[in-house]
Amino acid sequence: MPTQPATLSIPVRRLALLLGGLAMFGPFSIDTIFPAFPAIGAQFGADKLAMQQTISVYLVAYALMSIVHGPLSDAIGRRRVILGGLIVFAIASVGCALSKDLTTLLAFRALQGLSSGVGLIVGRAVIRDVLHGDDAQRLMSQVSMIFGVAPALAPVIGGWILGVAHWPAIFWFLVAFSIVLIVATWRALPETHPPQARLPLAPKRLLRDYVAIIVNPRFQRLSAAAAFNFAALWVYIASAPAFVLDILKLSEREFGWFFVPMISGMILGAFVSGRSAGKVSGAKLVSIGFACSAVAMAINLGYNLLTDAPKVPWAVLPMMLNAFGIALVFPIVTLAILDMYPRQRGSASSLQAFTGLVLNAAIAGVLSPLISDHALWLIATAIAFLTIAFGFWRWEARVSRMRSGNGATQTVPGETL
Repeated sequence: MPTQPATLSIPVRRLALLLGGLAMFGPFSIDTIFPAFPAIGAQFGADKLAMQQTISVYLVAYALMSIVHGPLSDAIGRRRVILGGLIVFAIASVGCALSKDLTTLLAFRALQGLSSGVGLIVGRAVIRDVLHGDDAQRLMSQVSMIFGVAPALAPVIGGWILGVAHWPAIFWFLVAFSIVLIVATWRALPETHPPQARLPLAPKRLLRDYVAIIVNPRFQRLSAAAAFNFAALWVYIASAPAFVLDILKLSEREFGWFFVPMISGMILGAFVSGRSAGKVSGAKLVSIGFACSAVAMAINLGYNLLTDAPKVPWAVLPMMLNAFGIALVFPIVTLAILDMYPRQRGSASSLQAFTGLVLNAAIAGVLSPLISDHALWLIATAIAFLTIAFGFWRWEARVSRMRSGNGATQTVPGETL
């Protein structure tokens, strides 16, 4: 049975702003340095493949630590874990700014990855601590809208900083941003996971719980649907330096041409998802989201088949529709996963994040360097990921209907939201 939500001692809008800000510092640490890739590579004598590892090493560390953030917050409380992660992130950002070679930079990037997941992963658990049902969907959508601004702002800010200072200033900006979040969290974020609801951090029990979640076929289908759906967009984000600078022939200060339309679509999708809570079933929103992404893929493929030199805005507008579709799908699937484990929301959130992060790390570190030189290869890969995601979603919907028809209590994901 679901646990009762904690008493909310902060206005929902203020909580949405705070959780959105906490979720932003992860994407900020990835995207802000994109415009600086040429400068960092030139200083450290690193080629494109080596620079790509600044993303993959961050994501690998993020993924490994993501399986700890949630259970740790289940054991000692959400607030302590978030504050601890922010402090470590600030220290890691100082290390990045002072790095004198690529090896040192990669080491501190890994430390950033180990700490930056607390805002997003633990923040999801906070939402389900305080709200249920349609209210939780609305808050998740509001946080997604704020979170969605980060990938659009980050490279633009990075480009502005490079216009007046050297690349280490980007990491000093991240230090300042993390300090602001530390102060805001200390002053405004209540503890939403009281001591009486906490689970002891016992390694054997944690491993047993993790195994139980991982081997659950329903968790596997839902987490795979979410991971591959986002991967259809992530393949472009991970390839942004090559896509913007080499394929679109834009400058280091023009990353906004790629990120702003994409994130606008994500924000609009999150807004529609929030407004639709209680009016349109979650399952129907997911179907609409996948349909929007499919149309976006078809338009993008057609455009790239008709031109040898993709140009803005036509090369980026389809991504706006794809991002819109993803923003409709993600909150529904995430809440369905969290609702499966009402007493282990932190663990469920961690494992869902781990699934997506492992896939994203593989794309950034292995796949992206192989395909980012050609626009057609990028769109073909994105189509493949979307197809896989839709297949997992349809599989789960079919199994859920069969179980419901046999008298089981499980329903199609999203129908109870």
